[in-house]
Parts: sequence; structure tokens; C-alpha cells
Amino acid sequence: MAKLATAIRNPALSGHSVGGHGVLLKVLAPASRMSLRARPAAIAALSKALGVSLPDKAKTSAAKGGRTVLWLGPDEWLVIDEAGGDPVADCAAVKGLHSAVDVSHRNVAIAVTGPNAAATINAGCPQDLSLQAFPVGAASRTVLGKVEMVLLRTGEDAFRVECWRSFSDYVYGFLSEAARDG
Repeated sequence: MAKLATAIRNPALSGHSVGGHGVLLKVLAPASRMSLRARPAAIAALSKALGVSLPDKAKTSAAKGGRTVLWLGPDEWLVIDEAGGDPVADCAAVKGLHSAVDVSHRNVAIAVTGPNAAATINAGCPQDLSLQAFPVGAASRTVLGKVEMVLLRTGEDAFRVECWRSFSDYVYGFLSEAARDG
């Protein structure tokens, strides 16, 4: 019997980290991700299935048990599971109208931490990242330089940058340069 070849997927930017000038960049471990679209009538059932309430206000997120849900629009969320769960499978039995698409391999996450984290991101992002305008737990789809990203504030001086895998070299390079210029 012939042995089948298997593809090994290497995470983009695996193991990259750089620090200095009051900021540390670290590529985060792969996680399960789901793009979720749903009508209001399905939100309660989806929240129950996911084990975390879907946020219903702009620029908000919710987290529980290693799973984070970011509000991206009135009917759109990004679900990130860092605990080894499968959010798409968790939503499979929900009867309400929704779309749950696994986008785990589409994104790369970069942690940007330290007292100059906001300034580093603001080198290419026009969004006001002051604590008053973008508090801990705030999330939004925005831009960094020439690319779209999803930004989550995870702490007073800590952010999670989610970008498409195909743009990850650009985003990491941009943030590295901005950190050096800090």
C-alpha cells in the first residue's frame, strides 16, 4: 500500500519576537478562529453554544474560558479560541439563521505590549488608542499602513493585532520599524 504524503502547515512568522524602545512584538501561537454572521434571533442560542455572550455594541469584546468574541459589525463577530476548542462545531446544532466559517488559517496574531505599544500601532493606524477612546476590551476592524487588521486591546499597554496571513510579513515589518523608531 502506497504511503500518502501529508502537508505540514508551518505557522506564518512562527517564533518571531522583537523588543526594545518600550515595546515587545510577539507572534502568538495558532488559534481556532471563526467568522460569525447572525441575525438577532440567533444570538442567544449562539452565545449559549459558544459559552460566551456575543457582544452587541460597537468596539466591544467578550471573553470566557480561552475564547474571545470581537464585535465587528451589527451582525458580525470574530471568534478566537486559544483553548483548543472548535467554535464552528459548537455552532453546528444552532437552528437560528447564521453563518459560521472557520478562518483559522487565514489570520496571524501579533501581541504588541509595553508602554509604547499604542504609539507603535499608531505609526500606521489612525484610530485613537487612548484608554478613554479605546479601553481594555475594545475591538475594531481598522487599518495598519496599507492593510486591514482587527485590533483588540488586551491590557492597558497590550494589544492583539489580527491580520491576514498573506499580509503578516508586511504587518510584522511595519510594527518592527515603528517600534525601533519609538
